[in-house]
Amino acid sequence: MMFEFFRETYYVMWGDLRFMRHTVLNILISSVMSPLLYLLAFGFGLGRGLEVDGLPYIAFIIPGIAALTSLSASFGSVSTRLNIQRLYYRSLDEMLMCPLSVSAIVLGKSMHGAIRGLVSSGIIFAIGLAMAPEHLHLTPLFVISIVLSCFAFSFLGVSAALLANTHQAMATFSNLVILPMTFLCGTFFSVDSLPTVFQGALYALPLTHSSVTVRASSLGWDFPWISLFVLLLFCVAFFALNVYLIKKKKI
Repeated sequence: MMFEFFRETYYVMWGDLRFMRHTVLNILISSVMSPLLYLLAFGFGLGRGLEVDGLPYIAFIIPGIAALTSLSASFGSVSTRLNIQRLYYRSLDEMLMCPLSVSAIVLGKSMHGAIRGLVSSGIIFAIGLAMAPEHLHLTPLFVISIVLSCFAFSFLGVSAALLANTHQAMATFSNLVILPMTFLCGTFFSVDSLPTVFQGALYALPLTHSSVTVRASSLGWDFPWISLFVLLLFCVAFFALNVYLIKKKKI
């Protein structure tokens, strides 16, 4: 039964894997360009000479940018591609007529984003290790945090693609949800430095928990197990939402 599920998942993701194979260079460039610009602008520009919790600002910001990269690469690749497939090529309708489980379809379509997120985040963190090797460390908890983040944001991308009926609706979702998370969820500053009322709002967003777990695991701080559990809950919740949307034919 489990083997059959993974076989169906592979069939669903096969087309996206072929797409990635033929556009790997463009994917890598587009996935890491914005994080590198953030790193140069905030890390070496505005943050030069600054310290946060006794650390150079560049060491503080790199884990946050790695978490941000998991968001931008995972969400962006899945949401745009699936939205086009659903609305214009109608390939999702054809897939739903095949003898495939809904769970396999959701997981298979999200794997494209998860893989891109893992590769892009890995590249950014590798650059960070070269810049601040005395502060940053690659740990098992870091890997787990990045993997959960990539799947959470990839599932969110599937949800957005299933709910948006136009490209304009997708752009609106990105501007109202993704853009605020980019700058407010602890990527460039500590959320704990904000007033309590704002902390509560930001901790309701998945990127905050991603930034917290990735930063703590790579800098050797006390690990926030609650945030890791919340990331897992986001994964389950977004996955369940996608299964519901497809089963109820609200696509």
